[in-house]
Amino acid sequence: MSSWNVYIVQCADQSLYTGVAIDVAARIAVHNSGRGAKYTKARLPVELVHIETNMNRQTAQRREHAIKKMQRADKLNLIDPEFKRRS
Repeated sequence: MSSWNVYIVQCADQSLYTGVAIDVAARIAVHNSGRGAKYTKARLPVELVHIETNMNRQTAQRREHAIKKMQRADKLNLIDPEFKRRS
């Protein structure tokens, strides 16, 4: 069984996008190629800022939904402080 992941990317306009994927690196590449989600196409490039790993598909989709409902400040609190220093 494949392991699903929830990820957050920061777009060029500093907005945040949350998604799920088995292969996050490949999914980020798809986003950056302009073939990803409609939301990210107009906000390229995107950069991975958060990942939660080793979930089944249902758990990952539930977590994605929960993150999407969060306020921006709460999403930013999920992001690794090391990334925040680079921004």
